Amino acid sequence: MVYFRALATTARMVRHTSRLAAGLVPDHDVVLDAPDERLSGVLTAAAAGDHHPTAALLAATRDGAEWEYRDRCTDVLARFAQSRPGWFGRWQAEAAPGDPDLALLRAALAVRRARPRADREEWLHAAAPLVRAAAGAAPHDPVPWRIALDRARGLGLPYSEFAGIWSEAVARSPHHSGCHVAALRYLTARCRSSAPEDGGRPHGTDGTGRAGAAGAEETEPEEGDVLLGARRHDACFYFAERAAEAALPGSLLQALPARALLGHAGPAAGSPAGGAARSRLACTESEDLTDIASPGRIDAAVELAIGMSARYAPGDPWPAEVRNVLALLLILRGRWEDALDQFRLIGPHATAFPWTAVSDDPLGQFLEMRDGTRLQVAAGMPLWRRGHRAVETGQ
Repeated sequence: MVYFRALATTARMVRHTSRLAAGLVPDHDVVLDAPDERLSGVLTAAAAGDHHPTAALLAATRDGAEWEYRDRCTDVLARFAQSRPGWFGRWQAEAAPGDPDLALLRAALAVRRARPRADREEWLHAAAPLVRAAAGAAPHDPVPWRIALDRARGLGLPYSEFAGIWSEAVARSPHHSGCHVAALRYLTARCRSSAPEDGGRPHGTDGTGRAGAAGAEETEPEEGDVLLGARRHDACFYFAERAAEAALPGSLLQALPARALLGHAGPAAGSPAGGAARSRLACTESEDLTDIASPGRIDAAVELAIGMSARYAPGDPWPAEVRNVLALLLILRGRWEDALDQFRLIGPHATAFPWTAVSDDPLGQFLEMRDGTRLQVAAGMPLWRRGHRAVETGQ
């Protein structure tokens, strides 16, 4: 009987898998962390040694208060500057003193350069004046404070210092996705280290830190139980749920609870994606997530993220990372058809995160998981249909 079932499953896969490719971008068209058209032209010019389009783009995002897009551009351009120091040096030589866009990129680059170094704490301490300079050069810009939050996580600063940085960030942009993600990563790292010794509790976007209705069946931590609560992960989930509750419809913040789940299912933020990381996440079953949060809280996070994803067109690059996160979370929950729907919506836009938590080859892992999801969906489909009645083999 076991052999017959295995044979029937294989037959279903063979029959249905090719059909399930409909709506999926071919493998050779999938690109990792592809920039949008606006940023793509800037990077093309930068690759030719011209920094002027970069300066113009960052100035435009500042003048137009496009803080979310400015944050994304800063991250991409800092990565580019790290690999092309000559290009960045020429810009610095020509820029006016106190240029706020150059100051921002200097700060982002300094924190980025510290990440892979064994002596990264020294580098992060040295980056402090650059981060302060970026914040001072553009007082209304939340992006320097996102960089400051990343620095706080890298240094493992106490919660009291994090709270001060966080209050500055939300004072400038209460619903800024990049700052919330950076804050969540800080809280996740602290939850993982179980270090509640310095008191306090995480703030929501209104400074209260209280959770919304999601997960209401769980006991909320008493005041002072910063990173403990009913589960030691609760502070991260309360923070994420509160931000999602306050967010506008379609905001990427509505996927923050899903990020919180995945942050605890995978390796610690900032840890190398080596063999241990791959084996841990690859072996995670849907039941294991209930050790992190209640089933109701997990389902609420997933459904909220699905609803957010549905507000964007298929292949839209803006929600691409959130959709990649959601696809992996749905796989961990065993929701194969929903995961396949997200892969269709992702289109050609694979993102390094979250797949770097699973493999050193994120693009290859994305394609492998996408193929595996198709196989799982095909394995659950009826082998034959007669009229409107599905007839399984052996009936």
